[in-house]
Amino acid sequence: MRPAKPLTGADRERLLNGAHHEPHALLGGHLTRSGVVIRVLRPYALSVTVLGKGLRAELHEEGDGFFSGVLPMRQVPEYSLQVRYEGNEGNADNTVEFGDPYRFLPSLGELDLHLIGEGRHEELWGALGALPMNHQGVAGTRFTVWAPNAQGVRLVGDFNHWDGTAFPLRSLGSSGVWELFVPEVGEGALYKFDITRPDGSHTVRSDPMARRTEVPPANASVVTVSRHVWGDGEWMAQRGERPVHEAPFSVYEVHLASWRPGLSYRQLAEQLPRYVRDLGFTHVEFMPVAEHPFGGSWGYQVTGFYAPTARMGSPDDFRHLVDALHRAGIGVIMDWVPAHFPRDDWALAEFDGRPLYEHTDPARAAHPDWGTLEFDYGRKEVRNFLVANAVYWCEEFHIDGLRVDAVASMLYLDYSREHGQWSPNEHGGRENLDAVAFLQEMNATVYRRCPGVVTIAEESTAWDGVTRATHHVGPAGFGGLGFGLKWNMGWMHDSLGYAAHEPVHRKYHHNEMTFSMVYAYSENYVLPISHDEVVHGKQALVSKMPGDWWQRRANHRAYLGFMWAHPGKQLLFMGQEFAQGAEWSHEHGPEWWLMDETYHSAGDHRGVRDLVRELNAVYAATPALWQRDTVPEGFAWVDGGAAEDNVFAFLRFDAHGGPLLAVSNFSPVVRNEYRLGVPPVVSAWAEVLNTDAARFGGGDVRNVEPLKPEPVGAHGHRTSIPLTLPPLATVWLKPM
Repeated sequence: MRPAKPLTGADRERLLNGAHHEPHALLGGHLTRSGVVIRVLRPYALSVTVLGKGLRAELHEEGDGFFSGVLPMRQVPEYSLQVRYEGNEGNADNTVEFGDPYRFLPSLGELDLHLIGEGRHEELWGALGALPMNHQGVAGTRFTVWAPNAQGVRLVGDFNHWDGTAFPLRSLGSSGVWELFVPEVGEGALYKFDITRPDGSHTVRSDPMARRTEVPPANASVVTVSRHVWGDGEWMAQRGERPVHEAPFSVYEVHLASWRPGLSYRQLAEQLPRYVRDLGFTHVEFMPVAEHPFGGSWGYQVTGFYAPTARMGSPDDFRHLVDALHRAGIGVIMDWVPAHFPRDDWALAEFDGRPLYEHTDPARAAHPDWGTLEFDYGRKEVRNFLVANAVYWCEEFHIDGLRVDAVASMLYLDYSREHGQWSPNEHGGRENLDAVAFLQEMNATVYRRCPGVVTIAEESTAWDGVTRATHHVGPAGFGGLGFGLKWNMGWMHDSLGYAAHEPVHRKYHHNEMTFSMVYAYSENYVLPISHDEVVHGKQALVSKMPGDWWQRRANHRAYLGFMWAHPGKQLLFMGQEFAQGAEWSHEHGPEWWLMDETYHSAGDHRGVRDLVRELNAVYAATPALWQRDTVPEGFAWVDGGAAEDNVFAFLRFDAHGGPLLAVSNFSPVVRNEYRLGVPPVVSAWAEVLNTDAARFGGGDVRNVEPLKPEPVGAHGHRTSIPLTLPPLATVWLKPM
């Protein structure tokens, strides 16, 4: 083998410094007039030999780890490399054989690059990141990363002793995408990207598109392949048959890592579906599952947007959990956090040496409340990263709903910012037009691609049209954001404020329980008692209530009865279903011991849980409570003004006019012969739920016999019924 013409000093330096945009033009095999030139960069190697069919040729050493030679051939052969390294502590030299990454054509197609450049690649996870594949007949893994400001990118991992000198990626035109196919590297390999910044310095980063990660605090990305075989075909086929706002929708919110601390995804799959199904919830909502470095963030500071947290197992283990829930008839919603990301120097922040995922204006990029960075929604590649991420969870993990966190912080340029700390939009307003466009695109894309999936906004302001279709323009000149549901933060704040007052003072706050009906049909609402309401000194739900232990539990039960009957879907955070008195701790989770038979008050907590089970059972069997949640025809006040009595009475109606009467008495006194006007078409009413029942821990003041309307006018009706209202209780009645 003849020596090859040496590289120029500039090319050598750029390759050695990881700053070359086209290493494949210099490394690998290339046909020239004098034959096939093969050049290899292998630092620390003693020798490199080219192996092929009828071929064995040792390359000439050029220094600095470069080896090259000219083969007298007319085409580049298929070949591998045999590399000899010095042995350890006097042992024999170590020889390894592997394929040359630099003999392969690009493994990412022109269509992928075009879609990435347009910001329209809806399956971005199939184009970027680490993808095991067969390329040109060879098994290996394709590594791709978007880093448009980088001078160069190198691959480091456990397969090259975390030294990327010999593994530079090539830049694919003007796309900003870098690519390298590495033979023999496969599932389970750990890797990162060593990026040369514009100033020549280096930063080692985890893959933004990693589909699996190490267990925190380790932060390497992991090559992964899914082998899960789904068993939820029946669920997936039927989940879109009925619009979510016209269906039962009762949600149990769960922090997976602390629901039963220490359980893996597969262990959770054995216990969680059984528990949720027993209580009758239709859905679970997982607090953020995507990988996050700090457990104390509860998952809301995400670094691995495409990877389920490795704390509880592999991505396929998480798929197994979702599958188990679906086979139990339970939908799965997950919290999704596209509003911001943490500043960890191995993750997204200034990823390639300059602001990339975050806004270039530091004032726009910095989130004032959380010390994090906000995404640049105006950059098409960033918007694509997030839109594709929403689709990814729904398609790859069969997620049934995305609850989008902190929407208000995305919508307003002046969110938590004082005068002078923000700049208005092009129209002089405070709306973040880029964020509006992103949310509309995300919702439209998810609903188009994923039938039966619902998106839910945690939006705490009066933004117009959160759940309006994106093509319907509202009075403010904006199309709707396109969400399916919105958390009703106003109802939550007002109703909890009312419930916290002593009964003697509640009459002065009566409107806090009725005001929600003024705007109840402005959006499609979920009534949330979430994790945010039972932490940071806010107290658990039962502990917010006034009075002694009996009264607090009674208030708790009455409140849940009112909540389940009120228009809107409902969400309850774990631990509140059995009246846990302590605030939630992400380290310890729910206090399950409260229901242990050896605990003297276990019956009190079991009674509340039994009530939640009964609420869900009656709710699911009563279309009046869910079929017309979003239209005024589904609700009518009987008496919304009984402030002196602390009583609220209203009717709910199903699509055929079938009624349910809900009455809540938030006074600690029994009200006998309490007359309420009712429609004359009902011949008799029967009590179907009473939160004061003895089996729920109440005093068992009940309406045992059917209540027949009497020809006594009341509340605008010609007929009425005299009820017995238990103290601090909610009663539901249905026609006999």
